[in-house]
Amino acid sequence: MEGFGVHTSMWTMSWDRDGAERAVAQAVKYKMDFLEIALLNPGGVDTAHSRALLKKNKMRAVCSLGLPEYAWPSKDPDAAVEFLKIALDKTAQMGCEALSGVTYGGIGERTGLPPTQTELDNVARALSESAKYAKSLGLLFGIEPVNRYETHLINTGWQALEMVEKVGADNLFIHLDTYHMNIEEKGIAQGILDAREHLKYIHLSESDRGTPGAGTCGWDEIFGALAAINFKGGLAMESFINMPPEISSGLSVWRPVAPSEAEVMGNGLPFLRNKARQYKLI
Repeated sequence: MEGFGVHTSMWTMSWDRDGAERAVAQAVKYKMDFLEIALLNPGGVDTAHSRALLKKNKMRAVCSLGLPEYAWPSKDPDAAVEFLKIALDKTAQMGCEALSGVTYGGIGERTGLPPTQTELDNVARALSESAKYAKSLGLLFGIEPVNRYETHLINTGWQALEMVEKVGADNLFIHLDTYHMNIEEKGIAQGILDAREHLKYIHLSESDRGTPGAGTCGWDEIFGALAAINFKGGLAMESFINMPPEISSGLSVWRPVAPSEAEVMGNGLPFLRNKARQYKLI
């Protein structure tokens, strides 16, 4: 999971044949190293088509998701493991390298209270079983802390670190996101420093989820911290341009975050690439 990538939300949130072909073509056009596939409906993916498409275009990929409510591990770890096994099978069948995201719960999962020990124990059990299954498929398996408005379970780098160390699986990694860090961390570098050796992947997202470089994220602090820990993982630009209503609701995005895909890719991508080069990360 090295190099510079982009989340498929730039072009599609439906990983069907049309969405896959559009996203891969655009990723090739912009000379991305990899794609992050939004695996929202694992059972509906044509894995043979995706694998052939990725191979033909020499495009590496990872997958990400959030769990549906019936499979939230805090409430039903067995249902979560069953869902994640299907998603992991699809990830492997497509020839992808990892499955990550809100693999410990749902986007929009909140009880109105801090997480209970029972909830965290249930999450740890589901992650442990899923990580073991991922390893049998040769996959890495990640968890992404997200902000307090999207979950009450894991919001910061140190909380992700506690969960990774609680589970103890050697293929389980931390996946940070600068949008969430901008909300939750004491300083935006703090999550990176806390995650340190477990950090294998990071979403480069602006403070409003729009065009990187046009918001309030402290990009020099972010890239400086990544350089300081000798980060070697995946750098993935994420900006939500194409979202179905159910995803917009979970993410609480109520207005366009950028005028167009062309504006984000034309201005945000060069900005991030230049920062990554400045700090010798690519």
